[in-house]
Amino acid sequence: MTDLYEPGPFRTALRAWLDANDLTPPPEDHSLSGHMRQFARVQRALYDAGWSRYGWPEHAGGLGGPAMLRAIVGEEVVGRRLAEPGPYSMLEVLAPTMIDYAPAELAAEMVPKLLSGEEQWCQGFSEPGAGSDLASLTTRATQRGDHWIINGQKVWTSFAQYSRRCILLTRTGDAETPNHEAITAFFVDVDTPGITVRPLRTMHDVDEFCEVYFDDVAIDADRMLGQPGDGWQLAMDLLPYERSTCFWQRIAYLYSRFDVLISEVKRQGQVVDSELGEVYLALHTLRCRSAATAHRLAEGHKLGPDTSIDKVLLAGAEQLLYDTARNLLPGVVEFEDSPWRTEFLYSRAATIYGGTSEVQRNIIARRLLNLGKD
Repeated sequence: MTDLYEPGPFRTALRAWLDANDLTPPPEDHSLSGHMRQFARVQRALYDAGWSRYGWPEHAGGLGGPAMLRAIVGEEVVGRRLAEPGPYSMLEVLAPTMIDYAPAELAAEMVPKLLSGEEQWCQGFSEPGAGSDLASLTTRATQRGDHWIINGQKVWTSFAQYSRRCILLTRTGDAETPNHEAITAFFVDVDTPGITVRPLRTMHDVDEFCEVYFDDVAIDADRMLGQPGDGWQLAMDLLPYERSTCFWQRIAYLYSRFDVLISEVKRQGQVVDSELGEVYLALHTLRCRSAATAHRLAEGHKLGPDTSIDKVLLAGAEQLLYDTARNLLPGVVEFEDSPWRTEFLYSRAATIYGGTSEVQRNIIARRLLNLGKD
């Protein structure tokens, strides 16, 4: 079994297991609810067989080994279209945060629930007036005895209607507390009285995002992640995962769609031309960069502002892929009710979700290239 901690033998063994265990999605259900059920089914099978526990620390229910192993599982599962990449992304964002900031006993209890598909979690960061600028969030937590009382609103909360828990950023402290020192994180049960979840249907006709309202929601003090005022640092540690490792599975998905695009272009008798070559180059550059990030994690490095490069490359590759599909498959976006249409519309958000491309380029300029603010 020790060979399984090496990426090559691990991928070979995983492929053999996937070949021997049929996890094909039901053909009749392509709804978001169906995708969530299929994701939970796949995660349960992977967890029971041990695959989804590799790359996670043993004290949180994992089997150890480098983070690269997690990337391999995501690539193989999503590349085979056994699960959609969206729900998968929450694992790579929220599990590391719980492991780093939750009390050890809480992480040991909860992280296996996420890895096994028993539960889905969400991330309560963005607000109507605080999207890319988290320091200006207004959802407030006020201490009252052994509880904290939370009031406010979050928005663009992915999969909240399917989630049992939420990692939530709130404002604490008084008016004199500097913004970055007045943010505190909590691990909240979504069925707590006072929480209301309202799905939002987007232009690509999927209600993946939600508004979440908090009205006098009482949270036990032991559900705080870190200490009062640690929320900003938690966010700064979480966001690099949101801009890099959570996209491991999406990259595999984009490659699978690229293969479909080539097949459809050939079937129409068109020549595979330079436009497809540009898409391949963009995807390959993205994958190489993502692999470098996985290797840095495996070597024990902390992710930081350099992951903004990953995010910019992802947004560019995703939009280029679907722009090219629109160009080479005339009418498939404008006149056909097809996956290409839905995914083209979703790809317009690639330069927004996980932090806008403008914000990412500012981070690259200021924190990596030392170009200053002007």
